Amino acid sequence: MKTYEGFEPSFDSLYEAGCPEWFHDAKFGIWSHWGPQSVPMYGDWYARNMYIEGTPQYIYHTRRYGHLSKFGYKDICAAWKAENFDPEGLMELFYKAGARYFVAQAMHHDHFFNYPSKLNRMNSSEVGPMKNICGLWQQAALKKNIPFGLTEHLGASFSWWRVNKGCDEYGPYKGVPYDGSDPAWKDFYHDNRGDGPIDKESFFPWYTDNERYRKYWLSAMKELIDLFTPDLLYTDGSLPFGEHWQDGETSDERAVYNYGLETVAYLYNASAAKHGKNRAIYTQKDRRPEIYKVGILDVEKSQLTDINPEPWQTDTCIGNWFYDVRQPYKHPDQIIEMLVDIVSKNGTMLLNILQKPDGTIDDEARYILNELASWFDVCAEGIYGTRPWKTAGEGMSKAVINGFCEDKTVWNETDFRFTKKENTIYAFMMAPPRGGAVTIRSFNEGETVSGVRLLGGDSLPFNHCFGQLNIQLPDRLPTGYVNCFAIEMI
Repeated sequence: MKTYEGFEPSFDSLYEAGCPEWFHDAKFGIWSHWGPQSVPMYGDWYARNMYIEGTPQYIYHTRRYGHLSKFGYKDICAAWKAENFDPEGLMELFYKAGARYFVAQAMHHDHFFNYPSKLNRMNSSEVGPMKNICGLWQQAALKKNIPFGLTEHLGASFSWWRVNKGCDEYGPYKGVPYDGSDPAWKDFYHDNRGDGPIDKESFFPWYTDNERYRKYWLSAMKELIDLFTPDLLYTDGSLPFGEHWQDGETSDERAVYNYGLETVAYLYNASAAKHGKNRAIYTQKDRRPEIYKVGILDVEKSQLTDINPEPWQTDTCIGNWFYDVRQPYKHPDQIIEMLVDIVSKNGTMLLNILQKPDGTIDDEARYILNELASWFDVCAEGIYGTRPWKTAGEGMSKAVINGFCEDKTVWNETDFRFTKKENTIYAFMMAPPRGGAVTIRSFNEGETVSGVRLLGGDSLPFNHCFGQLNIQLPDRLPTGYVNCFAIEMI
């Protein structure tokens, strides 16, 4: 890693940043994907879908709050109070649950900033909560001495939010413009009438060609970095303003990436100025190495098939992205199994814990955190500070990878996932054993095993011959979730 301030806004310069050790070691972080869109408690993309006639969120909004010409998203923002927000109490829960970094949402596509801004009057210090949400989160993270990150979703906002300029095509308000057409609010709702047709079916293109907006995005990113100097900055999309789902040239000569490159260089240089060397990472979602190597690859609600040479991150959530009364949560067993599988492939999990509009979490979310805490109490040694082994795992089962769909993997007794720390190999047993012994087949005949212990338990009898490691199990395993063997090598 570079140890001085001097990153340039070019691919070649930013490739040199590397991955800070804190991220490589942390393995598990918690994310607060929280803002005004939590107010209706009706799920993700509320600020867009409420303006699309016939969607469940439009129906809910108009029946609960009234027509969009009278009560629009600006009014949802004013209704967000965060009156019971306790960042230090939540951070204590998150840390006990295993998080070794924390990430807050700076702004979503809704163009509402969770911090005081000179660029945007619609921010949490002047509207709604009247609090510096990101600042309070940062203070709580600093008290636990864990890295603090921020996520930005602003790049897509200009195109994503064209629908607020529409009107109903049916009913008593047919033809009446939504409040997004009010000139008094064009700074918040975006002056984007010329950005393309109002397409209720598609949110593409993700990024706009509007040069004025791109400059605004860059100014907002610099303001954010100046205020917080985050240890992690996440972009919801490709490196701005490229479209990662399109083929084409990817060289640093393409002007489409210039604003993104300038932001990443600004982030790294700010971190270097603050800490003496850069400790910040930047994540985005373009899976082409020539793009993501300016920072770290992020994979949303999915993961990779095998070990990646560079560290990477999965961002996922226990339910929907914003609090949703309709959405079931993942159970702790699935979260733990996903985490282990991701870490075995050189990855890290960033898990969104949903908050209600008042800032609290519900009983089920608290239960999930407590279960994670109990599991980390047993198995943390095999997670933190580890690196990939020669293989991510063995067995008949593979994690389900299906776009943004996270179906629970059905594991069996043949399935193990591996990590490594110095001379110790950690073997995670992904499913409960059927008998009193298990066999691991990934050790070569020439490798020498000197001892086996069960994390949370004692040393275990074993024999290693013909490339097979046979381990005798105790009568009772220390955790009802994934268990882990520490296998000492000579």
